[in-house]
Amino acid sequence: MPLTAPHPAEDFALLHAATRPLGERGSRRATLWMLGLALLTVLTVLALAWYLHRVEVQEEERRRGADAQWLEQSVQFHFRRLEGDLAQRARQLAIDGPQALQTPGQGEADTHPAGLLWRSPAVVQAQAWLAQPGDPRGSAGDLAIWRADLESNAENHQQLQLLQDTAASLRRASYAGPLRDADGGQDGRVWLAVPSFDGARLAGLYVVALSMQQALVALLPPWFIAQQQVRIVADAGLPGGTAPDGASYLTPMNLPGVELLLQVTPLGSHTSSTPRLFFAVALVFLLGLLVSLLALRRDFAKRQQVQQRLQAEVALRSAMERSVSIGMRAWDLQGTILYVNQAFCAMVGYGAQELRGARAPMPYWPDEQAGELAVLHGGILHAGTQPQGLEAQYRHRDGHLVDVLIHEAPLLAADGRQLGWMSSVLDISERKHAQRLAAEQQEKLEASERLVAVGEVASTLAHELNQPLGALASFANGLLNRLRAGTIALADMEPVVRRMAQLAERAGGVTQRVNAFARKRELHLTRLDLAALVRRAVSTAQEGQATPIALQLPSRPVLVRGDALLLEHLVHNLCSNALDWAGEAATAPARVQVRLQADTTTGEASLAVADSGPGVSEAAQARLFDAFFSTKHGGMGMGLAICRSIAEAHHGRIQVERDALLGGALFTAILPLESDA
Repeated sequence: MPLTAPHPAEDFALLHAATRPLGERGSRRATLWMLGLALLTVLTVLALAWYLHRVEVQEEERRRGADAQWLEQSVQFHFRRLEGDLAQRARQLAIDGPQALQTPGQGEADTHPAGLLWRSPAVVQAQAWLAQPGDPRGSAGDLAIWRADLESNAENHQQLQLLQDTAASLRRASYAGPLRDADGGQDGRVWLAVPSFDGARLAGLYVVALSMQQALVALLPPWFIAQQQVRIVADAGLPGGTAPDGASYLTPMNLPGVELLLQVTPLGSHTSSTPRLFFAVALVFLLGLLVSLLALRRDFAKRQQVQQRLQAEVALRSAMERSVSIGMRAWDLQGTILYVNQAFCAMVGYGAQELRGARAPMPYWPDEQAGELAVLHGGILHAGTQPQGLEAQYRHRDGHLVDVLIHEAPLLAADGRQLGWMSSVLDISERKHAQRLAAEQQEKLEASERLVAVGEVASTLAHELNQPLGALASFANGLLNRLRAGTIALADMEPVVRRMAQLAERAGGVTQRVNAFARKRELHLTRLDLAALVRRAVSTAQEGQATPIALQLPSRPVLVRGDALLLEHLVHNLCSNALDWAGEAATAPARVQVRLQADTTTGEASLAVADSGPGVSEAAQARLFDAFFSTKHGGMGMGLAICRSIAEAHHGRIQVERDALLGGALFTAILPLESDA
């Protein structure tokens, strides 16, 4: 039996749709969880971003504070160093006089130890020694510049006068500025005065004009300038801290006598990229987590759909298993039972646990049929069953036999590989019981029909035996009369006695056939030549008749299988009936014809007996073969009924019609030819 794959259109979408609302509720719940997780993730990202920004701001402020502290300390250091350098030179000027003035801003060429501001070019723009009155060496240096600044603006005069007073009274360096030009604008110069004392007496003041912008250029290293822009702010109203623009910050220079601030503006962000890098990595991981959750959610949804389909299929198969009355059984290719359903268990009376794993001989095989069922079992494992199925008998556990009809189908795996066979076992006990009842009823019906036939035959024995018995009586009386008269010789007695023996044998044969019917015996069927039988029966019927019977027989034998005595009786009855009606013709001479034909195409032999009588009316044809119906005066109505019974007993038929040649009745008996005829 060829293997067939499952049809691809077989699925359980309808049952799956019935379970879909539960899945949709679960999907909505999972969606809400996913949205909540996504919202939590977004909030986490925002919190991390805010925290990172806060850390960066704090880091920027810390860096600003560190830079401001460094800048302030650097400025303080270099200006204190400049004050120290000037104090040393002031003492030298007090001792050596104004000729000891040195030129500042020599850079690397300056061999005297000095600070950065003294050595840097253009920082010290002017210098002068202001001697005290009475000093014979007098003042020297850039006195013109000093006096110009002193006289250019009243505010400058006030600041420079305060500078001299502060330095002399406090005995320390003091600053004044930034100075203003004649128009009132600030030029960025600051005067620094360093006093020199000879004991308690002021020897003079060493003043220098400083360019604060050049000092700032000299003080700031390249790395600081590259990151930040620094400028001097002279507005005394601004405290130290953040500048008004928010991005810059101010740091004081702490020079006594002046209120100068340094405004530092960062050039770009200098926050470390490490936190942002970690934040970016964390953000990537979060996004990856969301993508993974979405993929997991999709995979979970698919798994849920598959689970629902499996549950639907299991529910459907369970319902089918519980609802069907056909036994289901699965076994592998070695004949081991793998599965039985409840219907099969109920059919044989064994539990599923008892049958699973069982192999031949099965416990439900009848002992008397074990050998036959073993052969059938082997054939099933080899090739399954035919489409019409296989009938067998099982024995229920309680002992009664169960008639079953088995159909086998290949049990296939998902890849098409055959794992075994799946059996559908149908309990046909009721059908078999009905068949047996029908057979019994048929047998009873046949017995009844046989009894009716026996009755018909018995009723016609007088009709059939009347001729031989009458002939026997005539021959016996004639022989007795001639014996009494002494007119017969012994040689004349022999043919009479032989004819009497033949008539007695024929009557005995009729009696034996009637006896056979009464005892339910089968017909004595033999292979015989119907032509020879017809010739012999016609010869017997012709005896004592004036009307000749014309024979039309084929030259070849017509072989049929039948009872010779009954067929001879059939021919004799038809011929006798034709001879009786042929004489009833009023105008034409009486004629009877017997025609025998063999048709190999239809496989039938046709025996026709025609006469020249009045024929059979259409009204009589419907009942002509009924028992006890006769159109002949004094007839018993059994002759044609017996002929029909004999024809049907040989699987043939008989029919009546009008003969086209002789004009009278035509009776045709049709019998099947022998198969190899």
